[in-house]
Amino acid sequence: MPLARALPQIAERVVAGGGRLLIVAESSDQRSEIDRLLWTYAADSFLAHGLRGAGDDKRQPILIAPDVDAANGARFIAIVDGQWRDDALDFDRAFHFFDDERIREARGSWKGLTDRDGVERRYWKQNDAGRWEQAA
Repeated sequence: MPLARALPQIAERVVAGGGRLLIVAESSDQRSEIDRLLWTYAADSFLAHGLRGAGDDKRQPILIAPDVDAANGARFIAIVDGQWRDDALDFDRAFHFFDDERIREARGSWKGLTDRDGVERRYWKQNDAGRWEQAA
């Protein structure tokens, strides 16, 4: 499933559960794309959010930022540019999205978390029917 479909689903669940989400992407172009996506991903709804520094960051249920700075008090983080950041371990749950170009790097990050205290690793992937299933 492309990021454009998976990220709004996760964001909806986080916000519906009363949580806040920090979305991290280093590239300003990617942050702009995510901003547009969250306003337009469905014809009948949108996800309230903001770009860090564009308004009152503390009030945003979803904040899009270039780095791991949860000015909105988020306890959930979605890293969407494929670059793992160890600061994500300070959150209750981290979602690490990566594409085929970053799979080797993602595997290295995954292995690096093996012996970390307090870290529960889970890896989800889609099956042939498009359903998510836990792979590890």
